[in-house]
Amino acid sequence: MLSIQEQGYSYDIRYAPVILIFAYLGPFAGIITGSFGLLARLYSSGHWDTAISGWAAMMIGFTIIYYFTKRYTPLIKSIILSSSYILIYIITVPIVFNVFRDNPFFHFQYILFVILGVILGFLLIESYVKLHRLNNRLSDMYRMVEASESKYRLIAENTSDLIMVMDKEHSLTYFSPSHEIVLGYQCCELEGVKLCRFIHPDDVALFQNMINRMFVSKELKSIEFRLNHKHGRWIEFESRCVPVSGDNGEVEHIVIISRDISERKKAEEILLQSEKLSIVGELAAGVAHEIRNPLTTIKGFVQLFKWENGADEINDLLLSELGRIETITSEMLTLGKPQAVALHRTNIRELVENTLELLSPQAHLENIQFNLCVEESPFFINGEKNQLKQVFLNVLKNAIEAMPEGGNIHIHLQKGEDGECVLTVQDEGCGIPEELLPRLGEPFYSLKEKGTGLGLMICNKIIKQHHGSITYQSKEQQGTLVEIKLPLVS
Repeated sequence: MLSIQEQGYSYDIRYAPVILIFAYLGPFAGIITGSFGLLARLYSSGHWDTAISGWAAMMIGFTIIYYFTKRYTPLIKSIILSSSYILIYIITVPIVFNVFRDNPFFHFQYILFVILGVILGFLLIESYVKLHRLNNRLSDMYRMVEASESKYRLIAENTSDLIMVMDKEHSLTYFSPSHEIVLGYQCCELEGVKLCRFIHPDDVALFQNMINRMFVSKELKSIEFRLNHKHGRWIEFESRCVPVSGDNGEVEHIVIISRDISERKKAEEILLQSEKLSIVGELAAGVAHEIRNPLTTIKGFVQLFKWENGADEINDLLLSELGRIETITSEMLTLGKPQAVALHRTNIRELVENTLELLSPQAHLENIQFNLCVEESPFFINGEKNQLKQVFLNVLKNAIEAMPEGGNIHIHLQKGEDGECVLTVQDEGCGIPEELLPRLGEPFYSLKEKGTGLGLMICNKIIKQHHGSITYQSKEQQGTLVEIKLPLVS
């Protein structure tokens, strides 16, 4: 197919692919290609001796030339091999074998035909190679983009942060799947919805103003606002807003990355409360120390006056009030002065029973009945007896004082989960409004007329030192439940 029959000879370009194969793939592949070309040549026409001799000279010459030029580019090798082909052909065909020596135009056409084939083949090969390389680069780029997209999708779909994209109309054009986990909304419920619909009414104006300024100033901003959970509660978020410009240089979208900071806010409140308690403790200790000195003197003179003049109602009242002041100052000193706690293996059941024995006379006078229910298993903890007894006394006295008309106080001691013992004290008193329960334990906050609020505060401190917890549940006119959890030891 690569030859034209004329005057018993073939004008062919079978040597064009042979030259190109030598230039690109080397002698081994070139000789194989040349062998197929020789067989086709012998099959198509005569003059076998010329064809075979010329073929052998070409193969030997091309092989030698290849080893001297293999460091060159295929273009240079193709030029050198083509030049060698012309030289070998001129030497062997018209000179050695005396083929058409008197017709040089025939040989010129023959050589020109082959060189033209080499040029066209070289252009085709190089075009294919460049297309192949370009295709490989595009494939590599596509794989890189696909891998990058997969990584970003993996991050977006598994992060706990909220990632959303907002347009100029404040509508959401993208929202990460974490919205369903954090806020409880399905994807279909958020499509095309304006974000302001979910923001707390007090934060909407601030958010809108900041977003509108960002579309103009193109500056990154951070803001805190509250988003409404599907179940109705408000969650605080810290958001970083990033403007994204379009081809015209104007901001077209804003990417908002929001993180739930509710726990951080709680930690900050706890830290603030801790600092407040520390200051209150230092202040209380100083005040209590200053009060006790003159208080001792006053109490001593009142007792001396009572001893000299006999008991009367005024002296008893003064001594009672002075005793109350002394109790308050002792509590303030306990609050302000850190104490080293030595923990020992303690039977909490015995502590509870001893505490009930101490309070039984007062409970009997107030027409109050203690109902103790304890599991048979032992309850041993690492604790300091006196401090724990102080907690139980405080909790039970509060229960007694909440029941001026008498009633029952139910005390349950049982094993809880995770190796804990659970002590619950349930009274039938007036109860506490639910909105006030979070404030229990704050310094100087008390619902009693003459209370200081330091008792529960000290109880919280003691239980915390024992690695336990104390919680309160109450409703008005339904009594109060105090639950104390302490870790058990074997």
